[in-house]
Amino acid sequence: MRFTETVLKGVWLIEPTSVVDDRGSFTRLFCEKEMADCGLAARFVQHSRAHSVKKGTLRGLHFQSDPYAEVKLVSCTYGAIFDVVVDLRPNSPTRYHWLGFELTPQNMRQVYIPAGFAHGLQTLTDATEVSYLISQFYTPHASTGVRYNDPVFSIGWPLMPTAMSERDRTWPLLKKQVS
Repeated sequence: MRFTETVLKGVWLIEPTSVVDDRGSFTRLFCEKEMADCGLAARFVQHSRAHSVKKGTLRGLHFQSDPYAEVKLVSCTYGAIFDVVVDLRPNSPTRYHWLGFELTPQNMRQVYIPAGFAHGLQTLTDATEVSYLISQFYTPHASTGVRYNDPVFSIGWPLMPTAMSERDRTWPLLKKQVS
């Protein structure tokens, strides 16, 4: 597995490597030791799956507030997604910066998202499935988010949203949260 830390400290792109022979291939998708060697959390208490029907579906930007902040390890198991992380850490030099990654079953990329980041995604194909390993149990009163089109971030989503929850559509804009 190849681990690459991004310009947003703590966010890692993980690219599994395959051993290929005449039978096909074998790929390790998770290794606690390799995660620990990079200083990454490796204990995940939930494994969730999201299925989106339509291309352009937008989910996010979500996070859980302290003390229930969570680490996520995200991959796309069917279809394709544009996966986005936004730095919300108060003392971070990259606060409000974002990164986007294309994740597909073919490229097998995974994004490691530390606590303190909002996460969202947009489907690039119909019938898309996303897998999440999550370090904290879902805690409804700590579940929150920020608006996907907040001008503070100016995220370059690849498509106009075709489907989105009402909750995601109406998260308050960051300026209103800070004022």
